[in-house]
Amino acid sequence: MTLAPNATSPISHIVTTSEDKNQPGRSAWKGVATPFQAVSRPLSITLSVLVWGAVIGGWFALTYSGAVKEMFLPRPESVLFTTINMALDGSLWEHVLASVQVVLIGFVISSIVAVPLGLTMGTYRIVQAALDPLVNFIRYLPVTSFVPLFILWIGIGIEQRVAVIIFGIFFQQLVMIADSARGVQRDLVNAAYTLGTKRSDTVFHIVFPATLPNVLDVLRVTMGWAWTYLVVAELVAARSGLGYISLKAMRGFQVDVIFMAIALIGILGLCTDQLFRGIRRLVAPWAN
Repeated sequence: MTLAPNATSPISHIVTTSEDKNQPGRSAWKGVATPFQAVSRPLSITLSVLVWGAVIGGWFALTYSGAVKEMFLPRPESVLFTTINMALDGSLWEHVLASVQVVLIGFVISSIVAVPLGLTMGTYRIVQAALDPLVNFIRYLPVTSFVPLFILWIGIGIEQRVAVIIFGIFFQQLVMIADSARGVQRDLVNAAYTLGTKRSDTVFHIVFPATLPNVLDVLRVTMGWAWTYLVVAELVAARSGLGYISLKAMRGFQVDVIFMAIALIGILGLCTDQLFRGIRRLVAPWAN
């Protein structure tokens, strides 16, 4: 009897298993090198610590060896002392809260409109036909070019900064959520019709639950984009915020302040990312 090319021989399976038992290191490596194979939490934490240690170690090496001048790359302790001093005098918290306020207000307003509109756009072809050309045109426009217009139209208050965040993420959210809605299985929709669901209830009773994990992923990704647009939002006429102090420090060659502001934006972005991961695990456990 001959085995098909893609068949697995029982004998070869026994031999492979025996070899793996005799070589536990090889077996462990095959486990982590297998595509989509789960990684244990201790191993994940260890790898993360090693990578961060390598980055920080490289930072120390570059600054203390003199390979890079301190005016271009500050020493780690300089950034740490600057952060502590600004935290103690209270100015740091003022800037952090101002940035968090801008990002959250812009993100919430954008998401409240983009989620239902994106689901509707992905479900009903007539809505897609009407909005798709305009949305795909606007989402390629550079956000920075609209900052002067927002100042002219809205003014120089917090509304202008919030508008920059909304413009930066709204149309991207719309397209990504609509794509998720278009991916809903038609059999699921037809089965709901058979059970008596009204066609007008399709979006929120069928499409939204089916796309909930993807919608949360879209919100998690676009929240990261909102943090990246923060500096653009605080580019002109701002008086507080992490982007503001970063730009102000650039004029005075205060590289330690710039690094501090960048690091804090990254930390805040990481916190919101983990928040959305937790929400996804809580409300859509079947998709984890």
